[in-house]
Amino acid sequence: MISERWRCEDGNVLLLFPAAVLVLVILGALAVDFSIVYLGEREAADLAAALANDAASALDEGAFYGGADARGGEFRIDEGRAAALIAARVDAREREGDRFEVVGQPTLSRVGATRLRVTIRAEVPFVFSRALPGAPRAATVEASAEVDAVRR
Repeated sequence: MISERWRCEDGNVLLLFPAAVLVLVILGALAVDFSIVYLGEREAADLAAALANDAASALDEGAFYGGADARGGEFRIDEGRAAALIAARVDAREREGDRFEVVGQPTLSRVGATRLRVTIRAEVPFVFSRALPGAPRAATVEASAEVDAVRR
């Protein structure tokens, strides 16, 4: 009696197995895509830190270390020089063929008296999601870094 019950269901596994494999392949592809996005986000954060250091090197040293008075400590950035340094670093990075593309220009802003913040936006392309119709082609990530100018 039990064998007759299962006999009418022979071959069901043959139909369900390809569907299960397809689901596992799609989940694996999503895991790879989100791992690549996370890696791109970390690389964008590294670039933001490098850009912040470059911007800090555009410090007006005369005003910071000596200035008009003997104490110095005035925090001024040569914005033209900082923008040139940032643009050169972004151009060099894009020629290396990274996993992401910088969207727009990085923003440079002052935070407090002696602190700078650089923020970048980047697009990280997906690897597998592009094969799915209607799926996004890339993820947009944002990273920022701050640097503090300290007189030694």
